[in-house]
Amino acid sequence: MQKNMNNEKGGLIKRLKSFKYAFTGIYELVKSEPNARIHLIATIAAVAAGFFLRISNGEWCVILIVIALVWAAEAFNTIIEKLVDHLFPEYHETARVVKDVAAGAVLVCALVALACGVIVFLPKLISISGYH
Repeated sequence: MQKNMNNEKGGLIKRLKSFKYAFTGIYELVKSEPNARIHLIATIAAVAAGFFLRISNGEWCVILIVIALVWAAEAFNTIIEKLVDHLFPEYHETARVVKDVAAGAVLVCALVALACGVIVFLPKLISISGYH
């Protein structure tokens, strides 16, 4: 019985450490990538606008999902860029294509997030501004 408790505690400690590593990864992403800092500003602005404009639960779900989508895409793009740079220190056409496609994926996600933001926030902004 004692052995199982030790394993459970060890497993819990491993899980807690994995969260620490994940938060460190997010910190490294924001610290090293200028586009991640732009995403951070956009995230803060979208969340603040959501509170200010009192968006619905469904609208929150849309906004939070597209925020997460952009952050995940940016993280994967960064991973791909760093791996490709490590594997191909000299210029290589395939490496360029891989990096460009990964960056394009982030752009697609960001544009969809922007479109969702316009769909959710613009009618509310128009309503409070008095223009119809």
